[in-house]
Amino acid sequence: MSTAQVFFNPLDPDVRANPYPHYAELRAADPVHRSPFGLVVLTRYDDVAKVLRDARFSANIAENARSEGIGLFGNQEQSEARDEGFNESLLNIDPPKHTRVRGLAARAFTPKAIEAWRPRVVEMVDEILDRVAADGGCDLVPTLAFPLPFQVISEILGMPTDERDQLRAWSQAITLTLEPLITTEERLAATEAATHMREFVEGVIEERRKAPRDNDLLSALIAAEEEGDRLSNAELVAMVLLLFVAGHETTVNLIGNGTRLLMEHPDVLTRFRADPSLDASAVDELLRMDGPVQFTARATLEDVDFGDDVVEKGSVVMPVLGAANHDPAHFTDPDTLILDRPNAASHMALGSGVHFCLGASLARLEAQVAIGRFVRRFSTIEYDGQPEWAPRISLRGMAKMPLRVA
Repeated sequence: MSTAQVFFNPLDPDVRANPYPHYAELRAADPVHRSPFGLVVLTRYDDVAKVLRDARFSANIAENARSEGIGLFGNQEQSEARDEGFNESLLNIDPPKHTRVRGLAARAFTPKAIEAWRPRVVEMVDEILDRVAADGGCDLVPTLAFPLPFQVISEILGMPTDERDQLRAWSQAITLTLEPLITTEERLAATEAATHMREFVEGVIEERRKAPRDNDLLSALIAAEEEGDRLSNAELVAMVLLLFVAGHETTVNLIGNGTRLLMEHPDVLTRFRADPSLDASAVDELLRMDGPVQFTARATLEDVDFGDDVVEKGSVVMPVLGAANHDPAHFTDPDTLILDRPNAASHMALGSGVHFCLGASLARLEAQVAIGRFVRRFSTIEYDGQPEWAPRISLRGMAKMPLRVA
């Protein structure tokens, strides 16, 4: 086991601004790192892949991790704040239950089903870009990166959108519990937000029970539940909450991070503008370079070997997705943006294994349309003020991105 004096420190401002050099240092010195936070931090691609794909690792941290786990993901109070209504979420359950619950929503998120939404996504993006053109610029985050995925997932589910700003605030309060350390005030705010979000979703479900629709996923999930013991009410609420929150939170960051990367690599941006055939592979490369989700967590169900290191049963392991995506053992020249990188799609930004992101096809579609049409609509895109990162590292994205366009 390594004795290197390198510590995973997500609270360092330099790490928050750019975590990838820190990940590289950990990977080189201590790739199976026992963090002071009470976690085993994994930064090699193969180790991350093992955790995500191997049945010896459980997503149900609460039941399978030793109680002495502290800090990120092992913090019981943070977990309780987040789990109000989410305890039956796909994120927290294992097969075979996971397989059954996921299967009910999976048909709505197949590549073919999602591709049918392309004309509507194009329509939404173009309406936004018309306003941006008229104004000569925008803050990309509240103007395009957030409203597009929020509107799309709302329409897929059949959720009302008249409380968009309130729902966004609740969602951000809840997802803050995924951060390494939050204040007592933030934890209490997350608990309150999760309660309000659950009550909102339960109200919409009740309305839809009385007046089901033919063309939304929420009505389909309710119908599936009522066919028998296929989806309990708790599972239904958790499913809708997860789809609704995850359906926009991560894509907001993907659109912002991806646009920023292209702006900061003008030669790559020029090539991308000129060649729409790059769109699909480019989005995977943007996900690999600066993904919206930096890490996840699992509990070990038995002792597991990672090379010369043995991680004991009941440990909380943290596979760092962002580190895996910059591992030179898997990606040649990993810190270079290569839009047609041959193995870009093997990135871990959307997870892997049974918990691979259910909305992966949707996220890719929204990013392709939003980023592609934005940078091709305007020949000049420049910062119109200082861009700001959101004060997070688990969900990595821009808080402000003021732009001037022409």
